[in-house]
Amino acid sequence: MYAIVLTGGKQYKVEQDTIIKVEKLDANVGDSVELDVLMISDNGAVKVGNDIKKAVVKAEVIAQDKAKKINIFKYKAKKNIRKRQGHRQPFTALKITAIEA
Repeated sequence: MYAIVLTGGKQYKVEQDTIIKVEKLDANVGDSVELDVLMISDNGAVKVGNDIKKAVVKAEVIAQDKAKKINIFKYKAKKNIRKRQGHRQPFTALKITAIEA
């Protein structure tokens, strides 16, 4: 059984006990969150739309962290203009605990 969930403007395919990294959520480590369900597939039987109004995907927050640093370097040729900047995107790691159809 798997589900397609929506969080942070992105869609994720999840199964029970999988760990996913999503855009930062306002929750503490150890909290339980519920994700928006778009589709559920149970042994080939696909449920969408009104069939999943009461479906719930529960997840536990296992980490609040930042991703690996990326370097941004901008320059203009022959002008001696250089700009270096770094960025670390914050994320929330979730462990899927239950998919209830």
